[in-house]
Amino acid sequence: MSASNLDALRDAMAQAAAGLDLSCFAYLFMPDKTGGPAGLISNYPSEWTTHYLQSHYERFDPVVIRALGQPEPFEWGLGVGSLASSRSQELFEEAARFGIRHGFTIPIHNDSGPVAAVTFAADERRLQFERTISAHSRVLQLMAMYFHAHAKRRIGTNRPIEDVSLSPREAECLDWAAQGKSAWEIGIILGLSRHTVATYLENAKTKLGVRTIVQAVACVTASRLIRTTVPPT
Repeated sequence: MSASNLDALRDAMAQAAAGLDLSCFAYLFMPDKTGGPAGLISNYPSEWTTHYLQSHYERFDPVVIRALGQPEPFEWGLGVGSLASSRSQELFEEAARFGIRHGFTIPIHNDSGPVAAVTFAADERRLQFERTISAHSRVLQLMAMYFHAHAKRRIGTNRPIEDVSLSPREAECLDWAAQGKSAWEIGIILGLSRHTVATYLENAKTKLGVRTIVQAVACVTASRLIRTTVPPT
């Protein structure tokens, strides 16, 4: 995809989320240790994002703080106990007035720490939202990893977003890994040494910008899930 297709990528994610009864999403790309730029891609109401940024809510937003501190996905919103301090509730009540009542945030960490977070949100009653997340949490995590793998190239390096170019062997090894095969088993299947398979998998992780094979498989799988929603350039 070209740089001009960044809006199409955002719209594709919004469309995919809407198909799962989630009205909006937000992708926060955090600055790296070299001072690279942070970035935000979302279809949140512009009035809310403008107000949020102007008020510097990111400094005490419990969602951002928790995403920085842990790699596991979590739910948040009005009435959710783990993030229910009085200050948090005030922020959530304010967000709810803009149609953001509950959210499901997927932190993305690498070996250096937190690098991004993807949030899916909706203006729904808590039980209804929890049913939605319970039914689709795995797909949402795959979508988040795919979006990050592409969006970081645009935000982090000011280069066009484009498909990651895996070699045929790298893709083949990932396909077998997705089926639960170990490096040793993949080597037997493909007639390669375990070390060679491990090298292919490490190369794939590096290209995809992730730190585990599970995340690499998630990127590839998710790209197949939502790629068809992005118009060709």
